[in-house]
Amino acid sequence: MLVAAAPAFGQERATEVNVPVADAEAAVRLLGRQARISVGFRDPRLTRIRVNAVRGRYTPAQALERLLAGTSVRAVRVAPASFVIDRAPPRSKPVIAAPRTPVPVAPEPAPEEIVVTATKRDVPLVAYAGGAQIIDGEALSLAEAARGTGSIETSAASVTSTHLGTGRNKLFIRGIADSSFVGPTQATVGQYWGNSRITYSAPDPSLRLYDVRSVEVLEGPQGTLYGAGSLGGVVRVVPNAPDLRTIGGAVWGGVQATEHGDPGVDGGAVLNLPLVEDRLALRVLAFGGIEGGYIDDRQRGLEDVNRVTSWGGRAALRYLPGDDWTIDITALGQRIDGDDSQYADRPGDRLSRASATAQPYRNDFWLGEALFRKNWGSLEWTSSIGYARQYVFEQFEGPRLDLARLDQAPAVDAAPTVFTQRNNIDMITAETRLARRGKDGAGWLVAASLLHNRARVRRSMGESRDRATLTGVRNQVDEVTLYGEYAMLPVQDVTVTLGGRITRSRLAGQSEDVAPVIALRMDPSAGDSRSETRGLPSASVSWRARDQLTLFARYQEGFRPGGIAVRQDFIQRFQGDRVATLEGGARFGSDRVDLSVTLSYTRWRNIQADIVDGFGFPTTANIGDGRVVSIGWSGRWRPTAGLELDAALYLNDSRITDPAFMILPYDTVAIDRGRLPNVADRSSRLGARYSRDLGFGHHLDVSGYARYIGQSTLGIGSILGRLQGNYVDTGLDMRVGNDRRGLSLTVTNLLDARGNRFALGSPFLIRDQDQITPLKPRSIRIGLDLAF
Repeated sequence: MLVAAAPAFGQERATEVNVPVADAEAAVRLLGRQARISVGFRDPRLTRIRVNAVRGRYTPAQALERLLAGTSVRAVRVAPASFVIDRAPPRSKPVIAAPRTPVPVAPEPAPEEIVVTATKRDVPLVAYAGGAQIIDGEALSLAEAARGTGSIETSAASVTSTHLGTGRNKLFIRGIADSSFVGPTQATVGQYWGNSRITYSAPDPSLRLYDVRSVEVLEGPQGTLYGAGSLGGVVRVVPNAPDLRTIGGAVWGGVQATEHGDPGVDGGAVLNLPLVEDRLALRVLAFGGIEGGYIDDRQRGLEDVNRVTSWGGRAALRYLPGDDWTIDITALGQRIDGDDSQYADRPGDRLSRASATAQPYRNDFWLGEALFRKNWGSLEWTSSIGYARQYVFEQFEGPRLDLARLDQAPAVDAAPTVFTQRNNIDMITAETRLARRGKDGAGWLVAASLLHNRARVRRSMGESRDRATLTGVRNQVDEVTLYGEYAMLPVQDVTVTLGGRITRSRLAGQSEDVAPVIALRMDPSAGDSRSETRGLPSASVSWRARDQLTLFARYQEGFRPGGIAVRQDFIQRFQGDRVATLEGGARFGSDRVDLSVTLSYTRWRNIQADIVDGFGFPTTANIGDGRVVSIGWSGRWRPTAGLELDAALYLNDSRITDPAFMILPYDTVAIDRGRLPNVADRSSRLGARYSRDLGFGHHLDVSGYARYIGQSTLGIGSILGRLQGNYVDTGLDMRVGNDRRGLSLTVTNLLDARGNRFALGSPFLIRDQDQITPLKPRSIRIGLDLAF
């Protein structure tokens, strides 16, 4: 793979070069232009290795040596002014023998570095103490990118999701799941786009994964680095940055046919435009798509009612002013419109239901970020500020309530009506950190951050002519945080990391659309602001027992602040919760085989969860204490060139060990000692990827998977304690072409299985109806992509 080229010279001369710390691909491109040499890679995977900064006057060979010092690769001269970067040959460790004249022994090179950038100081995967999964953006097909978070769920077995509808789901990692609804509770998974947080007390916006470099999933609490809301882990998407030297882009499109449903279409384009060579570049993306519906409504006599339309784009500007400074400005937006809900009745063909009215939904998401970086060799300073805004509209069918008697359930013969909920979330984040990267994961990090999140929920009942406003709520959280981490090598091949975080949170809430004397009658202090201070320690150790084997153990904590939730026409406080996780595991990697196994135990105190209050309204409460035991195993095998097989298995056992007792408006509910909601008892994945050279620059790429999701429950209590899951999902992806053009075929749900991904449609009807959310029927997409 050739990444830099320039006219060759017969004699090597010293040249003034200035290359910042970067990935090998970007650094070599810049060095190639400055030193007027050609540099290629034997293996494209080596392009992602992090290399050193080089500044000064050097010959090309000297510059490459300094650039690659301390990495697992070397530069080999293949012709005058031409080099190839390849893996460095393995070197044996010195053998301890009888004392004699010392012989210098070159240090053993590090293995090929897969860097976990979500650690905020770029820790090599071999030294990372914890479960981590990294999805290469190049491995995501355009069809997978169009599914957004859904493709992360199918690729990473530890990630699961609710399936209320694209743009209003919740993500869970490794068994840490609290509820099925999106309410005032903060998410259990921290979601990040680049350096910015994109959710707090909002649903997963399912941002499309076009033109991304990688997706990183960190399993288990990440409280030290990410603070509140990372109880289960972190999902970080790293988009491709603007290329400062190359004008180029791509366009693509596809058509889709769905069995038992309507056709669909998708398309997009990306353009990279250097504005000032080696200094300033712009990268823009635009996309759109229509997913055909496949749910019929028998009562209204309509077919394929649940069509989803989405569109959006993003723009990124990168500026290198010099002296190892990098400035990135990013803006993105996306809109999702669902014509109707995607649930069905369990009886019959499981692809139809009877409802009196449409139940549309909408998600608008906007993000702006400014990121500033400065490098001094292995020392990096990063400062960022981001603004995220999300608007979520939902409409449900349900029986009309008697507003004069809200302490009673609706009558059996109550007329059907619609309930609407509008959620506006605004979030501002800012962070400054200084990090130093050392050998084998050593280094340190100190940082400070600010967060302001305001969420406003407004509710109503009835159509526009007879609409009645119901009680809403506004929650505001302001956080000030200091955190740090220090990793050291007390002995050879052992990395010990200690960290801590202290967060001061100010919580404020108030009722919406109802008199305070009514809203606060049950909990007079619910409208008062209050402050919480949380300290989160962490500790981990990783031991590189052999060149290819790493053993690790980790202790980490996480938390979520409290807030206020609506219960009919009054509001009531819920308290913050906290998790503490102890985990251990092993990771093995070689040229042919990668294996990873983790075992974790989590203690969860004062669990926040969303429940149904008796006649439909989701509300938040503390349901007690619990624990989660999880075992995860994953592996990859490359038996021959071009073929890779993967497998993963996760087992979860979750229990409420000390249930709470709650008084609801008209009923008394005792939480049983059942399992936590939406935690599948087991999930597994089998996958394969095959690539073959067809000659004349063309190649065939094929990938497929089969994924099993075990049983779980919808929620807590008798109403929501319904089983869901226990289904197999499958997919196949093929592409024929070259780097410039290709034709692709994608098939999802190969077996045309129904299953039940989620046992909820309208929470107002779940007491009396047996609802399911089936898998999308078998779909076939044919796509075409062109690059220039």
